[in-house]
Amino acid sequence: MNLLVIGSGMMGSAAAFDMARATQVTSITLADLDARRAREAATRVNRLARNKKVRPAQLDASSEKAVRKLMREHQAALSAVPYFFNLGLAHAAIDAGCHFADLGGNNTVVREELALGRKAEKRGVAIAPDCGLSPGMASILAGELMRRIGGKASALKIYVGGLPERPHPPFEYQLVFSVEGLINEYVEPVRVLHDGRAKEIEPLTEPEPFRIAGYPVELVAFHTSGGASTLPETFAGAVGECWEKTLRTPGHYEMVRSLYDLGLFSSDKRKFGKVELAPREMMARLFEEKFAGSEPDVVILRVEAHPPKRRGLRAIFGGAEEPAPKVLAFTVLDRYDRTSGMTAMMRTTAWPASIVTQMLASGAIARRGGIRQELDVPADRFLAEMEARGIRIKYSEEG
Repeated sequence: MNLLVIGSGMMGSAAAFDMARATQVTSITLADLDARRAREAATRVNRLARNKKVRPAQLDASSEKAVRKLMREHQAALSAVPYFFNLGLAHAAIDAGCHFADLGGNNTVVREELALGRKAEKRGVAIAPDCGLSPGMASILAGELMRRIGGKASALKIYVGGLPERPHPPFEYQLVFSVEGLINEYVEPVRVLHDGRAKEIEPLTEPEPFRIAGYPVELVAFHTSGGASTLPETFAGAVGECWEKTLRTPGHYEMVRSLYDLGLFSSDKRKFGKVELAPREMMARLFEEKFAGSEPDVVILRVEAHPPKRRGLRAIFGGAEEPAPKVLAFTVLDRYDRTSGMTAMMRTTAWPASIVTQMLASGAIARRGGIRQELDVPADRFLAEMEARGIRIKYSEEG
């Protein structure tokens, strides 16, 4: 297979590394607007993978003509650039006859990509947005839990966070992915299922405590945008409650909520003296500066499916209610790998995206058109691939 990765930053490089280790992948083009950055990343990945499968290329992701030309030379492409490039890249992929996957980051863009499904299907192309951690791996695991539970659930819950191994004050957080994607999670409306119906709610709401063995402090889980992706639409009518919550320390959550309430994530430009500036632009730069860090990180992911409660005849006629059915769950606690230098966020975001991209190219994902992770990615194959990479996904049935 001949694959293309657009964007040579942390996630793009990690995906290229994963592809380079696969025997069925013969070559990878690692493309970036900055030619020097692409060359340095390709050299670094080849050294780490101990082969020479990765070659650099200069590419302007905003130029559909240039993208289309490069895509024609590849069976599948993965976008590891900010979400606002992805719709144009999806259009180019369809025209080029190249399967396409991306890391998502914005609900509106994802739905616009999926709306291209009929056109992509006619061209024999698959378009697979939201292929990272959550959405992405979380969606695949959620779909598998729904299959194991029999297709009906009272609730489908996702908890996820990328955190420092040991959070330090005052921020108790370090940036582990795109700052634009991070702020998007904090400001965009949140799509959820409530009483079986899809609705939008405010981000940064409904905080609840969360603990997991292996992490030193209690966390808080709260609603953010994008993580549930297409799950509410897919499982409307089959699931009562469906949502994703982000994990942070209580102090960090309170800080972010205050910034939101102050309007400091707004994209509306304000005039400060002679300067016009959107508060979000300033916060993005400050986040990049203040949240920068290289401490070892941890990724926590828990996906739960709660079966419908059943009342037996004893309960109906005044007896004790039957024991509650078991909650089915997948749990991941992944850490920074000191040997490869791969962060937990890179391992659990870029590697799932790499796996899905390879599945598109190989035909392991047979569907063409718009791809929904929870329905179209073969979960058994995905779980085996993640286990082969040393990422432990623990399944449990808890009463």
